[in-house]
Formats: sequence, structure tokens, C-alpha cells
Amino acid sequence: MRKFLVVLDDSRECLNAMRFAAMRAARTGGGVAVLSVIPPDEFNHWIGVGEVMREEARERINAHFEVFAQWMRDRQGVDPELIIREGDPVPEILAQISEDDEIGILVLGAGTDRKGPGPLVSQLSRASGTLPIPITIVPGELSKDKLKAIT
Repeated sequence: MRKFLVVLDDSRECLNAMRFAAMRAARTGGGVAVLSVIPPDEFNHWIGVGEVMREEARERINAHFEVFAQWMRDRQGVDPELIIREGDPVPEILAQISEDDEIGILVLGAGTDRKGPGPLVSQLSRASGTLPIPITIVPGELSKDKLKAIT
């Protein structure tokens, strides 16, 4: 089964990327893999404190994921899988793509502020010519109706 890989983070544009991935998966018989990457700099503390912070980050990610997962199950009939990795986001995204042969498309949400589309979109767009799969960039300002129409 072909899976859409979408990145779960705290950005506003993440919502449209999640919606797009779920809608496309539902319409094409695919799946959704949701990847969240915990940056290593969150744990540069004493070992005990770092472990507590790591566990809190995982709990926060699971809670955030469940909101999206419930919507995907109820509204789109798609049961997403959650993948949590630790490290720098771009290398971890690339590693996940190379480790999972079922991932067929990377879905990213583009930011809408003056700073640009966001660091993931910027960095992965530059590497897009060498990626083994296509990238779909979903504008953060698309309405639910427009998303529904194009998926």
C-alpha cells in the first residue's frame, strides 16, 4: 500500500498537510504515516531531566496525533500510523523515507508568513531533485472546501 508521509509539528500549516494527506489516502486507497521528530537540543540537560523531558515530548506528540488520527478515522476512513524519531528533522525525514518502501509521497504544509514557506519546505525543496519520492506542498491558506475539491 502506498503511504503519504506527513510531518506533525506545532506549525499552523501542519493542519492542512494532515487534511490533504488523509483525503488523498482515502480517495486512492492509500495510508498515512505521521512523522514527528523530537529535536536533540530539547534534551541537553542532565540525564534524568533529559529522560523526563523526552517522555513528556512523546506524550505531547501522542496527544496531538490522536486529535488528527480520530478525525482521519471518523471522517476519511483512514487509520494513520505514528512514527516518532529523535534528531534533526530533515535527516530524520529522509531516513524514514529510505527505511519504509511503502512511503510514496511526502506531504508538507507551507507557511503563510513573510519569512517564507518554513524551514522544512525550504530545505527539502532544495533536495527535491535527489529524493526518491515526490513532495506535495500544501499551502497553509487553503480552505477546507478547496482542499476537498483538489483531493
